[in-house]
Amino acid sequence: MTSSGKSRQIKLGAFLPGGGQHVAAWRHPEAPADGATNFEFHKQLALTAERGLFDAYFLADNLTVGLGAREGGNGKIAGFEPVTLFAALAPLTSHLGFIATASTTYEEPYTLARKFASLDLLSNGRAGWNVVTSAGDETARNFNRDVQPNHAERYARAHEHVETVKALWDSWEDDAFIRDKKTGRFYDKDKLHDIDHKGEHFSVKGPLNVPRPVQGHPVVVQAGQSEDGRGLAAASAEVIFTAHQNLSSAQEFYRDIKARVAAVGRDPDQVLIMPGVAPFVGRTEEEARAKYQQLNDLILPEDGVALLNALAGQTLDIRGYPLDGPLPPSRETEGMKSRQALIRQIADEHNFTIRQLYQWVATARGHYTVIGSAVQVADQLEEWFTNEAADGFNILPPWLPGALDDFVDLVIPELQRRGLFRTAYEGRTLRENLGLRLPENPWTVARSTVLAAE
Repeated sequence: MTSSGKSRQIKLGAFLPGGGQHVAAWRHPEAPADGATNFEFHKQLALTAERGLFDAYFLADNLTVGLGAREGGNGKIAGFEPVTLFAALAPLTSHLGFIATASTTYEEPYTLARKFASLDLLSNGRAGWNVVTSAGDETARNFNRDVQPNHAERYARAHEHVETVKALWDSWEDDAFIRDKKTGRFYDKDKLHDIDHKGEHFSVKGPLNVPRPVQGHPVVVQAGQSEDGRGLAAASAEVIFTAHQNLSSAQEFYRDIKARVAAVGRDPDQVLIMPGVAPFVGRTEEEARAKYQQLNDLILPEDGVALLNALAGQTLDIRGYPLDGPLPPSRETEGMKSRQALIRQIADEHNFTIRQLYQWVATARGHYTVIGSAVQVADQLEEWFTNEAADGFNILPPWLPGALDDFVDLVIPELQRRGLFRTAYEGRTLRENLGLRLPENPWTVARSTVLAAE
């Protein structure tokens, strides 16, 4: 039960890069080879996700050509910028949310606030911002730097960036626009506000030249798992995407984040934790395992090795090591620290060889891979959901469109049968469907407080 007394139900995001999640997804016989840049294909995916009653279509983003790109086998190295893509998809759907990734490390608060406010208006309240701190020296070299900012600096900038963006979204009060043709009053001047922000990283006067978003603020999403990432999530996130390999790890993260959220005076029920899950679904377990093996058989060894090196921060040079031998040591870097540790943990826990490790992470880069029938997959989701490990899940179909179709056609009905998932959308905005409250405008609250005291 939630604090409102309603029965909890699973929330679902659909993480749908057109090139598929698995490193060899584009080679699948059912997948379009140009899926990453095929708009009609993205349209098909969005409509399928909405048919499955997903809360949101989620897209990560890279500011370089991406993981393992130099070897030439990755179908995701080039694709659409997410906000641009979602602006085109929004009019073709009516309930599906759109969560786009944008970087606090290399984007300015004003331009980022402007484009997400615009997406929220264009979609009539279905936008979300996935906050990331971009890692990697290769990315830095695309933005006037030789090396990436260190981990602590990236997160300090992120804290200030998010708060500045939220202040810009609140520049206009909700009822600021009068648009009275008779009197000639277009807006109420008392309801437009500069933010006059001056901080360590940003100086922004404001106001924003886009009205306040339909949702007040687009839903703020975050995906960091390091100590700094958890601090940022507790302070500002409303949805948290996270990667775990087992129930106990997911429970530790869930309980820690909920406690941190409460400690800073926020409502833990208003922060949803959604681990990533990559499902291979069949009508039987054998059929599901055959699908898993089919994709892994398509991995080129050089692509698998490149993927491991990228996830290790480009420090794991395993060229020349036997693929059927153990993973050699690597040093920690300033980028993707939590994912580096997770990859090492997977190798150690399973005693994987290099080949076995890249086959395992090729699907979802450290997110939980589930293989089985619809009942078996639903069992796994229910176990995490009912045991303080998840409020929902970000579903990563290994290849597209088939794995998304499998989940919508097989797993969704099973979750509905158990009363764990909706049979119709609750509302029209992303916040309504996620059960998240509308953020109050601080200027409006201050005015109401003054009037109440008079």
